[in-house]
Amino acid sequence: MSPAEIDTHRGETTRERILAAAELLFSESGFEGTATRKIAEAAGVTVGLVNYHFKSKDGLYRAVFERRSDTIISQRMAGLQLARLEPDTHRRAELVVRSMLVPVFQMRASAHNAAFGRLLVREVINPESVQRGIIRDLFDPVAQEVITTLASCYPEWSKSELHWAYQVMLGAMCQIISDAGRIERLSDGAASPQNADDAATNVCAILVAGFRHRARSNPNREITAP
Repeated sequence: MSPAEIDTHRGETTRERILAAAELLFSESGFEGTATRKIAEAAGVTVGLVNYHFKSKDGLYRAVFERRSDTIISQRMAGLQLARLEPDTHRRAELVVRSMLVPVFQMRASAHNAAFGRLLVREVINPESVQRGIIRDLFDPVAQEVITTLASCYPEWSKSELHWAYQVMLGAMCQIISDAGRIERLSDGAASPQNADDAATNVCAILVAGFRHRARSNPNREITAP
């Protein structure tokens, strides 16, 4: 009897077990540093069963992201929809930033979901991610929605300014969800990524204040000494 036939009665249970093991191991060692054999051992299955469900390590890796991305994207889109209904542009900007940060900060604060936050950061900053196309396929469309909605808050901004603003939000998000305890250590426990609401409130306020009060480039502006 083949592994597929043996496993027929288990279905999603085995598939989910493989995904959970892969998510944790990929988050610790990255795609390149994680062998399919090690994932199979952690999930308590054979390598053949992993290949049956996901065809290859690449297929398994993408499936880990697909398993989580729908929740993050739907939460972001709901936040953006709420932002677009807000007539006050400063408040709208706050809602845009919160739509970007809150879904992942909440994931980071959950022991059950924190591994995916670390994995997401790995993929964002890994040069090999361009070839895999996971960030492009799954997350770029909602990123464009974030940038478009931010543009409605600051219609005078150039395309370059809007995209740098998005990158600043992304950088803040990645720093906090990948934090291994330094924020809490430096603050003597006053600030912690484990408190998702506090993290979102403070980071959002800092980013929006920067957006609101930033000095924009103007080649005709005279620069005077303070």
